[in-house]
Amino acid sequence: MTYDLDHHGDAELAPGLTDLAVNVRAGTPPPWLRAVLHRAVDDVAAYPDAGPARAAVAAAHGRPPEEVLLAAGAAEVFVLVARVLAPRRAVVVHPSFTEPEAALRAAGHPVERLVLEAPGYRLDPAAVPDDADLVVLGNPTNPTSVLHPAGAVAALARPGRVLVVDEAFADTVPGEPESLAGRRDLPGVLVVRSLTKTWGLAGLRVGCALGPAELVALLAAAQPHWPVSTPALAALTACTTPAARAEADAAAVELAAHRAALLAALPAGVEVAGEPRSSFVLLRVPDGARVRAELRARGWAVRRGDTFPGLDADHLRVAVRDPGTSRAFAGDLAEILGPPSPTSRTAPPVPEEIR
Repeated sequence: MTYDLDHHGDAELAPGLTDLAVNVRAGTPPPWLRAVLHRAVDDVAAYPDAGPARAAVAAAHGRPPEEVLLAAGAAEVFVLVARVLAPRRAVVVHPSFTEPEAALRAAGHPVERLVLEAPGYRLDPAAVPDDADLVVLGNPTNPTSVLHPAGAVAALARPGRVLVVDEAFADTVPGEPESLAGRRDLPGVLVVRSLTKTWGLAGLRVGCALGPAELVALLAAAQPHWPVSTPALAALTACTTPAARAEADAAAVELAAHRAALLAALPAGVEVAGEPRSSFVLLRVPDGARVRAELRARGWAVRRGDTFPGLDADHLRVAVRDPGTSRAFAGDLAEILGPPSPTSRTAPPVPEEIR
């Protein structure tokens, strides 16, 4: 089956639609971060100095600065990996964010897909081929919202293999319990992070990668000079302070409650994939293409699922918003689906952090 790997949630948006298609936290960036960005504009006449931001990110994750790569968003890291490495056997775990595979294919690398199975979409490390020398997966995973145990992900690390872990949504989970960002003992692990989701900085293009110094140096050598702008560097520094990280964690706790409200409001006939733990949920509905079109006609933009390997047109990814918005969405969805079938959906278990 052919998938449109270049399709993303922003393509679903149009004037007048309520955005449930893009997983950026509503109401961001907060006022204090806007002030940081405004002050940074005063310094744009000088070339960017990445040193303070690299040191701040390194300190936040307990690493030396040489293990930190600053980049113009997580997407740049995936392109750098594809350009710099020459994998013999590259495996991408799906359903997942499609940019890593798209970057690998654009660079001329064959890609194998390991498609995790519904309904749980859980990672089995034994399913990854032993001779894969490049493995890419997300945690939490976009679009399933599944959070894999850190032990399962760490089990994929081994000498001679680069393991790229996309943690763009890690800070949407309270306490980041399964993150590998601070693990320096695992060979070849490159953790990719982003400020986009929690801080609402998609347009600024700012992210980073954490990994072995020799791998970071190899990737950095493929970057142009000054790849990250002065405002983006200022945001990186500001968002890695203890106060900012505490704010992000508080937002993650609130998000968990809002996600529970969304799940509770969903009508019968809607299947929830796996146990969602991030800022979005993956739904499966009958006649999904029609449902998505009718939602759009009622003013809702949701992310189509059939561009993700392993999913089809009946899958819809829906961003978590405030409970009032979620209830309004669920009400329209119930009307579109019509009378409930005799078999109601089974909601996933409620994560411990919101019990």
